[in-house]
Amino acid sequence: MSTPDVTATIAALVVYPVKSCAGVSVQEAVLTEAGLDLDRAGMVVDAAGEFVSQRELPRMALVRPQIRTFEIILRAPGMLALHLAIDAVEQPVRVRVWGDDVAAYDMGPVAAQWFSDFLGQPLRLVRFDPAHRRLSSLQWTGGVEAPNQFSDGFPLLVTSEASLEDLNTRLAAAGHAAVEMARFRPNVVLGGVAAHDEDRLGVLRIATAEGIAELKPVKPCARCPIPNIDPATAEASPAVGDTLQAYRQDARLKGAVTFGMNAIVPQGDGQTLRVGQVVVADFRFD
Repeated sequence: MSTPDVTATIAALVVYPVKSCAGVSVQEAVLTEAGLDLDRAGMVVDAAGEFVSQRELPRMALVRPQIRTFEIILRAPGMLALHLAIDAVEQPVRVRVWGDDVAAYDMGPVAAQWFSDFLGQPLRLVRFDPAHRRLSSLQWTGGVEAPNQFSDGFPLLVTSEASLEDLNTRLAAAGHAAVEMARFRPNVVLGGVAAHDEDRLGVLRIATAEGIAELKPVKPCARCPIPNIDPATAEASPAVGDTLQAYRQDARLKGAVTFGMNAIVPQGDGQTLRVGQVVVADFRFD
């Protein structure tokens, strides 16, 4: 067997129980074909059933979840904690995310009032219907059916510590403060690779207690204005986007600014990923 080009580690795992709210750093997470368990299982929608995000409601960054055994607890400044049972939903609804009409479950009037009060407009919280099959772009998956829940389009986002370090070096050179990885909302952060190696890697193979999990990077992640939002304050400034614009325009996406790679899960449904696990991969030369 040939030696892999890259040997890395999982430096961090992050789950986002509610789309566009803060993430939860975890030491381990169950991998499913649709991504990490509970990731983007919840979403906030407006009165028309259309999803909302930090793009128009930056205060969503201040909603901080905790994951307990049987519930998710949401906290936000000035609000009492909202407790949501993981296995309880209310009536079925249809909602829209990035043009996709998706089956979901409404999470009830208490959750709706909580988000409406904090974010200042009529909103509801919904939970993805696991019986619904929302597929990632077949163009980018090479025809492979890769389901996801309420993510922007793919089961996982992979970044690396070195990519963030490179950005922070450039920010410092321009007189700006360093930023944290939370700005980029990844699920899997790699350690032990060079800056933006994730752009060039083929299948990431991870030996778990249950077998071999595979994560396949398939599409560069085009960045919207969300990385300009400070997750600690919900205040925006253009420094991150402007800095990335100078060196991260990606020809694969017609010059869009990218950071991180969207990935699918060819193998490993039901296996457990853990911080510190070894990741091996070869460089892709397509």
